[in-house]
Amino acid sequence: MNRDKTDHNKTNKGNPNSKTPRPNSPSSPSMLSSASPKPPCCTEVSDILLSIENKPSGLDQRIALMEVIHKDIQELRHSLEFSQEQIDTLTKENNFLKDSVHTLANQLTSVITENKNMKELILDLQTRSMRDNLVFTGIPHQTPDDPEKLVKDFMTKQLKIPAETVQTITFHHVHRIRSQNNNSRPQPIIAKFEHYKHKELVQKQGRQLKGTNYGLNEQYPKDILLRRKQLFPIHKQKINEGKKAIIIVDKLYIDGQLYRDKDITPWLF
Repeated sequence: MNRDKTDHNKTNKGNPNSKTPRPNSPSSPSMLSSASPKPPCCTEVSDILLSIENKPSGLDQRIALMEVIHKDIQELRHSLEFSQEQIDTLTKENNFLKDSVHTLANQLTSVITENKNMKELILDLQTRSMRDNLVFTGIPHQTPDDPEKLVKDFMTKQLKIPAETVQTITFHHVHRIRSQNNNSRPQPIIAKFEHYKHKELVQKQGRQLKGTNYGLNEQYPKDILLRRKQLFPIHKQKINEGKKAIIIVDKLYIDGQLYRDKDITPWLF
């Protein structure tokens, strides 16, 4: 038996087709995997995969940052929407206030106009109540002081009105204006006539006082006197220019035309 095995081994050694196993050759798969180099593309992919595996925290951080940014954007959007709502509300309120101010301005203008009209009405009533009054200035005091007797004597002596005519003139009342100023200048006397025609008669005779220390004028409210004072210089100027000028209460007429100026006669506008 041993001899047969020996012969058989010898026979296999000489037979190229023998199925006796051979040692691993370099071309076997196990040898290729351990000895042959990797292609470049495989190396790059491996590096990338290795980098991703080694740095998962970097990607997580980026994702977390994106989530924070997204959250901030959402909050900013909500904030902008809220701000827009506030702007819309403020715009409505502003428009409402503008309308209110406009309404109040119109009401104020109306009140100012009504106040002005009321003032003019009161001035007109005051002026009418003084229509029959004349103011005599420069008549000295006497003791006892009888203003009515002094006025009638004044009419006869200074105004040159016949005594019999003076006796027919009657008054509602005659009084001297009292003043707190202690001066030697006589205080004016106001006479309210019962008849307007008597007042006109006496007033026309006022030209007799030219060049004297006496005065005779119609009585007007204070505001009317201030207006007339503004008109006097213009009245005098127009007279010097040869024009016909006359002041009636607080209005100046030049050659029959009413004088109007926003700076000088604002009460006419």
